Amino acid sequence: MHPYRRYARGLLLGTAVALLLSCGGGSGSGGATVGGLGAGETPASAGSASDPAGNGSGAGAGDAGAGGTGSGSASSAGGDTSTASNGSGSTDGSGVGSGGTGVSASAAGVGSADGLGSIILNGLRFNTDAATVAIEDADALEIGMSARIVGKVDSDFNSGVANDVVSAAELRGAATAIDTAAGTFVVMGTTVSIDAGTVWGDASGLGDVTAGRIVQVWGLPGAPGSLRATRVQTAPTRVDPLVTGTVQNLDLLGKTFMLGPLSVNYNAAPFASIDVPSLVNGRIVRVRGMLPPVAGVLAATQVQGWYTFPVNDGLALQLAGVITDFGSQGEFRVLGTPIDAAGAQITGGPARSLGNGVKVEVDGFLSGGVLRVKKLRIRNVPGTGGPASFTLIGAIGAYQSPASFRVRGQKVDASVAGVVFENGTVANLGNGQRVTVSGDRVVDGVLIAQRVTFAVP
Repeated sequence: MHPYRRYARGLLLGTAVALLLSCGGGSGSGGATVGGLGAGETPASAGSASDPAGNGSGAGAGDAGAGGTGSGSASSAGGDTSTASNGSGSTDGSGVGSGGTGVSASAAGVGSADGLGSIILNGLRFNTDAATVAIEDADALEIGMSARIVGKVDSDFNSGVANDVVSAAELRGAATAIDTAAGTFVVMGTTVSIDAGTVWGDASGLGDVTAGRIVQVWGLPGAPGSLRATRVQTAPTRVDPLVTGTVQNLDLLGKTFMLGPLSVNYNAAPFASIDVPSLVNGRIVRVRGMLPPVAGVLAATQVQGWYTFPVNDGLALQLAGVITDFGSQGEFRVLGTPIDAAGAQITGGPARSLGNGVKVEVDGFLSGGVLRVKKLRIRNVPGTGGPASFTLIGAIGAYQSPASFRVRGQKVDASVAGVVFENGTVANLGNGQRVTVSGDRVVDGVLIAQRVTFAVP
């Protein structure tokens, strides 16, 4: 039986329930809803949808930093208070608490998780002891998954405390047009590109992606119709179509819009209820359906604002994404948000390498709808590459050998040549040992360690 048909009956019931739970930012019990305020969208263009709280509800996941024991369904990952508390109350020895010294600025961050312990987003570590956590399209937050965090950070973006964490996949569908030389493939019209920082959850690389196979991708939207993959799963448990991108050619009367070359019809949703004021051209949205597109048209069952966050002046904002609309160092966009990095401290490469398609992480403060950047890290320059780094902080578990153990639920291999051990040796590896593990790649779901640092008693 075709996989879509095999799941159709269950998906219909599940989608109906999710739609009732996920009506965000507005009106009634609807499935095709747009809640909250999108990245780069100003209150003027969003109408009354600028309330950053309460854009959906669902059952919360377990502590995402605890290594994958949590489960749940939070069907409005675009919302801000969409889950129950994880209730973990645990500590990880980070020294960063909800009342940590200097952690005071209201903050939001959107990017990919490059570490666990509690959560490391775009290189900044957030304590999650008191956070509500919502994970959709997976059982727990894992390295490479996209996420949005709302909480507080210190003024230098060195540490933070998370209040809310949400994560959902960006793309799910059949892979086509696979180009291993270019490092790209296509899913429902969206061109997916990979780089050195792409995490392969259950594959060794692009060579394992085959035409017609259903894949699930977490990533960062770039130019319309493009997505930079941060994590790829080649055998997802769900097959219902999912696509994320920038709204173009919006037709409010016909209830259609374009995501790259894909046409989305949101008139076909079982519970048609659209928060129209917040659905505008240029908005990044996450669209879900039940069946694959027919003749290039996807019938939407849900339209969500993608990783909403407040846009008030003074908000500390951290974004990871691909540069678009580049005019100069002081004028470009990341995830649709206007950026001014003219006075930023730039690392990871020379300022002259900035341009469209370059993947960056930016930390700064919002002012007049523009992110005034304090720190900018260049992560990948097309054709040149860039640094990738993943970090785990926690106790070793499920230890079998240096080539097989877990930290925060993530599989680790510390047996490869050249691994550096600090404050101990390979002989000290074992269950319960607290370590910090760093590496630059995740292959077949395993972090290949480059450095293991044992915690000092």
